[in-house]
Amino acid sequence: MSQRTESNSKVVFLVFAILATIMCGACMVLRIKNAVSFNINCEQYIKRAANAGTVELAKEELAQAISYAEEHGLTEGVVSIILHQPKNDIGYWYQNMKKSYEELEELPEEATALEKTNVLMKLRETLTDQKESSVSVTHPDGISIYPNNVLYCIWGVLSFIACAVLWMRVYLDDIW
Repeated sequence: MSQRTESNSKVVFLVFAILATIMCGACMVLRIKNAVSFNINCEQYIKRAANAGTVELAKEELAQAISYAEEHGLTEGVVSIILHQPKNDIGYWYQNMKKSYEELEELPEEATALEKTNVLMKLRETLTDQKESSVSVTHPDGISIYPNNVLYCIWGVLSFIACAVLWMRVYLDDIW
């Protein structure tokens, strides 16, 4: 009788360990899906605007990124959960894009090639960060899952802890 109860207990822990693993995996998959979606629908347009050779092309690309930000509520807020650092301010990031677009709009048609080049260079410096061997788009980390950052954090941490504890319980039963 005792061996049967022990076997049932192990099955229960195994089922919960599998469920916790599925929950942890689902959290990771959704985060990756959101990151890819943000990259395709916003980040790539910002990079294209920064790399544009003409003011008109830069305006088109930046307008796409701004439209995405507005449609997804990425116009204000902070992506961080505990430490509200300036680098995590979505409002600043969004306003920076809007002001850059307005600067492109205000450039007169009869502007000289030098003036246009200067505006495009400033746009590139504003929207991107130059690293050692690459250029990356400037945006707050975690913006792809905003405004659900707290939910994803809690979901990820709890499912990971549950997964680790339950799998240890399943395997330690075999050892002991």
